[in-house]
Amino acid sequence: MTRPICADIDLTAIRHNYLLSRSLAPRAKAFAVIKADAYGHGAEAVARALAPVADGFALLRLEDAIALRNAGIRNPLVLLEGAFSPEELEGMARHSVGGAFHCRQQLDWLDSLPDGLAVEGWLKINSGMNRLGFRPEEAAAAQARLQAHPGMRLGAIMTHFATADDARGPHAQWARFAPLASASGLPVSASNSAALFGFPETHGEIVRPGLCLYGCSPLEGKSAQELGLHPAMTLSASIIAEQTLQRGESLGYGACFTADKTTRIGVVACGYADGYPRVAPNGTPVAIDGQLSRLVGRVSMDMLTVDLTDLPHCGVGSRVELWGKQVGLDTVAALAGTLSYELMCAVAPRVPKIWHD
Repeated sequence: MTRPICADIDLTAIRHNYLLSRSLAPRAKAFAVIKADAYGHGAEAVARALAPVADGFALLRLEDAIALRNAGIRNPLVLLEGAFSPEELEGMARHSVGGAFHCRQQLDWLDSLPDGLAVEGWLKINSGMNRLGFRPEEAAAAQARLQAHPGMRLGAIMTHFATADDARGPHAQWARFAPLASASGLPVSASNSAALFGFPETHGEIVRPGLCLYGCSPLEGKSAQELGLHPAMTLSASIIAEQTLQRGESLGYGACFTADKTTRIGVVACGYADGYPRVAPNGTPVAIDGQLSRLVGRVSMDMLTVDLTDLPHCGVGSRVELWGKQVGLDTVAALAGTLSYELMCAVAPRVPKIWHD
């Protein structure tokens, strides 16, 4: 590693967040959602850290599930979108990976499973998200077909909420889904991170903590700190150069920052090609050698610039926390007009990850 930038991943924080989330639904199993490379935190490392305590893991891609199996992870695995082809369904069965069944085509693929193979399925209901799932009026027939198939072990009925994280809550969807779930007699999986923290009536038998595992708040108007979550990722980089602007001089592309006094600037080895949002505005907080300061000027591909004026002891070599324990990822995301999900997942492969236990 030569370029002074890295993403430090705190596995102890992720374990804390998992155990906290599971404690909110003590009678339920908690499947940790580690899709998208564990939201940018490294799926294998996170799975290894959680394996002794996790009830299971939820992923997206079969190849990622197989990689976990090859790494020795024996916890239950479920693919949230299920199989994408008959061949994948067979692969799921051979590697003991379960998955959602959300459409007629996936039901048809069961007929192509070789004799003697079986897969665990979660029946997915479209309760109002209107992306994946059988509509409520189709649920009973889909369940009957799955339960009648020799290649199927039906393990749960599931849905996904569209507005559990805001003031509307999941009430309308839960009202559609709950009677179907009760009638099915199956274990219920409905709660994402937001519903897990905010709506205990939806917990059922299997909850699916995702965003909260990584130390970000899943609820509008509630901070991660208020919820007891610990930040898991610290993105930091070093100052590689200094400049001094005189009053009236501008900085960087677009000249979107103009000094109103003599201003000392630090140039940081991080840009939008590393995953920091290009649209982050002037004033977005950073921490330099532990002291709070601000972003100034436009974020470029490989660099960004920060204000050193009131930090006389900081300069070339000083470490800049872009988000982490001092600078909340949720705060940076809000100022950039996006979500913490996007920023975590956008950290580029060229940024080294360092895992700490």
